[in-house]
Amino acid sequence: MKIAIIGTGNLGKSIAKGLITNNTITSLYLTRRHLQDVQEFDGYKNVVLTTDNIEAVKQSDILIFAVQPAHFEAILNTIKLYLTEKHVLISTITGYGIQNIENQVGTDRFIIRAMPNTAIAVGKSMTCLCCNTQGEKRIKIAEAIFNGLGHTLSIPESQMQAATVVCASGIAFWMRLIRATTQAAIQLGFDAKEAQELAMYTSEGAAHLLITNGNHPEEEIDRVTTPMGCTITGLNQMEHKGLSSSLIQGMVASFNKINAIKEEQI
Repeated sequence: MKIAIIGTGNLGKSIAKGLITNNTITSLYLTRRHLQDVQEFDGYKNVVLTTDNIEAVKQSDILIFAVQPAHFEAILNTIKLYLTEKHVLISTITGYGIQNIENQVGTDRFIIRAMPNTAIAVGKSMTCLCCNTQGEKRIKIAEAIFNGLGHTLSIPESQMQAATVVCASGIAFWMRLIRATTQAAIQLGFDAKEAQELAMYTSEGAAHLLITNGNHPEEEIDRVTTPMGCTITGLNQMEHKGLSSSLIQGMVASFNKINAIKEEQI
C-alpha cells in the first residue's frame, strides 16, 4: 500500500510504527512541519519524511489524516486539487464529521473516519470505523490497515462520539484501574515493580479470556468465586463502594463533555 500520514504527531507516529512493524507499506510518506520531530523514522526502507503535503498526496493512494482539528480544513483546501479517483481519505480527527469533509473535497470521494486509541503503537488498538456512501467501497482497505494494528469495528457515524469515550478515553480509564490494582498489591506486600507486573498481566489475561472464549464477564467471574470466599467478599465490598456505578457515571460524564465540545465547535 502507498500510504501517507498527513500530520505525524503522537497519533501519526503510533500509526507509522505499527505500519512499519507489520510491513504493511509499499511506501510511507510522513508529513510534519518540523522534520526533526520525526527523525526517528529516518532511514527506514520506503519511508519518506517531508514537509510537503502535496508531494505526499501525489505519491500515495491512501491518505491518513492525523492533524489538529483547527488545521484540517486548510489542509484539505490545499490538497483537494491533487486528489484523484484512486485516493482513499481516512480521517482520525475527533469531532470532524464526514459531511464537513465532503463539503471540502466532494461527495464522490472515498471518505472514512477512524477512531483508534494509543494502543495502536503496540498493535492493540480498538479502532472504530465509519464512512460515507462512496467509502463503503473501500472500507475493507481501512479494516486491513487497522486490523493489522489491533481490532476494528464498523459503526454508524452517530456512535463515533460514544466510541471515543469507550475506546480512546477508555485507555485512561483502564490505566487508572490498573494503577489502583498496583497500589493495592503494594499495600498487600509486593514491591512497586512486582505489583505493576501482577496488575498488568492479570488485566491482560482477563481481556484475553473474554476475547478467546466469547463469554460474558459474569461467566468468568463465576469461575473464580466460591461461597463465602475471598473473591466474592472483595467484589461485594467494591460494589458497596460504587465501583461499577462510578465507572459508568464517569464514562457518561465524558460523553456529555465531548458532546458539549462539539456543540461549541458548531
